[in-house]
Amino acid sequence: MSSIVQCRDIYKDYTRGKLVVPVLKHVTFSVEEGDYIAIMGPSGSGKTTLMNVIGCLDTPTSGTYTLNREEISGLSENRMAEIRNRTLGFVFQHADLLPELNALDNVALPLLYRGMRKKERRERAASMLEKVGLGDRLEFLPNQLSGGQCQRAAIARAMVGDPKLLLADEPTGALDSQSGVRVMELFRQLNNEGITIIMITHAAEVAREANKIFQILDGELFTEHRGDLR
Repeated sequence: MSSIVQCRDIYKDYTRGKLVVPVLKHVTFSVEEGDYIAIMGPSGSGKTTLMNVIGCLDTPTSGTYTLNREEISGLSENRMAEIRNRTLGFVFQHADLLPELNALDNVALPLLYRGMRKKERRERAASMLEKVGLGDRLEFLPNQLSGGQCQRAAIARAMVGDPKLLLADEPTGALDSQSGVRVMELFRQLNNEGITIIMITHAAEVAREANKIFQILDGELFTEHRGDLR
């Protein structure tokens, strides 16, 4: 099995005036296709910055990052946007569905940016909503859905383009416990089907759903715990 993510000696600094603030330091790790990993760390540890680098939303100050066998450093903004649309799926703490669009059109939106015909993108979106248990909510607006349903719609939106890698940033952070359990069950189902998942969380009980756990503290990535830790 080949690596889909390879980070080698990644550093990320931010400049504030004349002050250079180091955020990531000597981050080196890889993710194999089909992995399900969690990255745990407290606020300010650098975990969101690392996710932004992995998600091609930011670039490292130094080091090399290879995604799906393509070196990311130095790519154009257009190529980075194409990678985000075709290779990656994103799930954030808040579903961030467009309030004026129903569930079907929210999920179909990434396919619109690919130039896919309306009929095909709506068919694919409907199929994905069915998969996440929202097949009877296609025409519902976000304000007609519960928080858990909105997050499942967001997962459908992330997956509709058949990405190589699903990135989740605190995916249960805004949900009640029961809705959170359903979301984590859905992630496990997707991983069992072969989807590679990287999830950021500060919650140990959520991290234990993954097969591997990394710890990040003060910008440094620490011990990897192998095995099914559920």
